[in-house]
Amino acid sequence: MSRKVINYYAGGNTAKGFYNLFESNMQELEHILLLKGGPGTGKSTMLKKLADSWVQQGYRIERIHCSSDNDSLDGLIIPALQFGIFDATAPHILEPKTPGAIEKYVNLGVAWDKTKLKESQDEINELQTKISEAFHSAYDCFAEGLHIHDYLEDIYINEMDLNKANQVTEELIQKILLNKTSTHGNAVVRHRFFGASTPKGVVDFIPSITEELTKRYFIKGRAGTGKSTLLKKVAAAAEESGFDVEMYHCGFDPESIDMVVIRELGVCIFDSTDPHEYFPKRQGDEIVDLYKQTITPGTDEKYKSDITYYTKSYKQKMKDGITYLQEAKLLHDKLEKIYIDAVDFAVIDEIYSTIYKEIAELAGHS
Repeated sequence: MSRKVINYYAGGNTAKGFYNLFESNMQELEHILLLKGGPGTGKSTMLKKLADSWVQQGYRIERIHCSSDNDSLDGLIIPALQFGIFDATAPHILEPKTPGAIEKYVNLGVAWDKTKLKESQDEINELQTKISEAFHSAYDCFAEGLHIHDYLEDIYINEMDLNKANQVTEELIQKILLNKTSTHGNAVVRHRFFGASTPKGVVDFIPSITEELTKRYFIKGRAGTGKSTLLKKVAAAAEESGFDVEMYHCGFDPESIDMVVIRELGVCIFDSTDPHEYFPKRQGDEIVDLYKQTITPGTDEKYKSDITYYTKSYKQKMKDGITYLQEAKLLHDKLEKIYIDAVDFAVIDEIYSTIYKEIAELAGHS
């Protein structure tokens, strides 16, 4: 059994608002626990304890991080046991499709002292309103940033040789998939984020996701040079050949793709530009430069002033949005404190023990 942790996000604070990809990562799970309960009930702490325990026992796990709190987890998957446990509260509300058969609710709210919470009702309502306003302000900033970014993309789109772009894409697909078919049949496509806009800025887990892969293609280019289109075509070709595919969406524009992983082949292809810029440093790493191969030479120089203006403007909007995420986090910490003071953690410990035993039974432990 591979003792390995893969970290990623299944929800993101984006230019399209909060973007939820949780259900895509619940495919093929036969045992799902959905945690209900307000802030401060120990959901993330429980997930971290379970993750640490089962990775120490040699299990491969997936840790799903929270984009609104850098120190929190939103989910844990143990693929070998077809088991997953998730924070099912807002903004990533998860509802069971086959309640009782696959999914089961775990209500952490039973540990609350409702009398204490009733006394703080007005403060809770006020904080919740302010948190919601802060998130909406963040999303507005990101949306404005994306609108500006579109102008930047247009510069390069108008200078692109589409035939060359298609040729580069086809050559890459052939290099990755030529005469290769999956050994396990039907492909499963999972949608995720490798990074996110968080209260601590833009964060990514590319090293964790790609650690075991033997071949990494670093896609270089500019906005509008066809990186996402290339990645979508590679993913479609891999799926058609029967390979499971991990598609990692852009944390800024979730309708774009920033990475494709074909784990069975040990391959990933990813947008390796700012704010997630990486460079080759191990054997098997290779750069694919779409700017050099598909864009009219001298484009950067020709449109230098416009490029500088649009780049500075959209990045400022991103910074403004992150400032609002920081505000939401501070408000959420105050809200969490109210709930923590009203929680009986002995009850939470009992719930944790019950969950641990359920997982142990799946693992065949007595």
